[in-house]
Amino acid sequence: MSLTVNQVLASPLLLAVRFYQRFVSPLSPPSCRFYPSCSSYAVTALTRFGPVRGGWLAIRRIGRCNPWNPGGVDPVPMTWATRNDVRPEDFRPNP
Repeated sequence: MSLTVNQVLASPLLLAVRFYQRFVSPLSPPSCRFYPSCSSYAVTALTRFGPVRGGWLAIRRIGRCNPWNPGGVDPVPMTWATRNDVRPEDFRPNP
């Protein structure tokens, strides 16, 4: 099994997120407004897209995780080209 350049460059960021998941996150109650959680989203984005694009997606997601955002289901896009295809309105119930 050979590692790609993106996987090697993303590994320190993945280690940081895994450290957070293992040691920091259990110290506070669950509070993420999204599914999957922001840290799980970051791991998937970094694994799928590498440190630059995956890091950007993770930072953008963490920036949206605030009390003024309704949250909801927000999956990591399958490809970079489809990153803007999912809108929060798609997951809200119809009135």
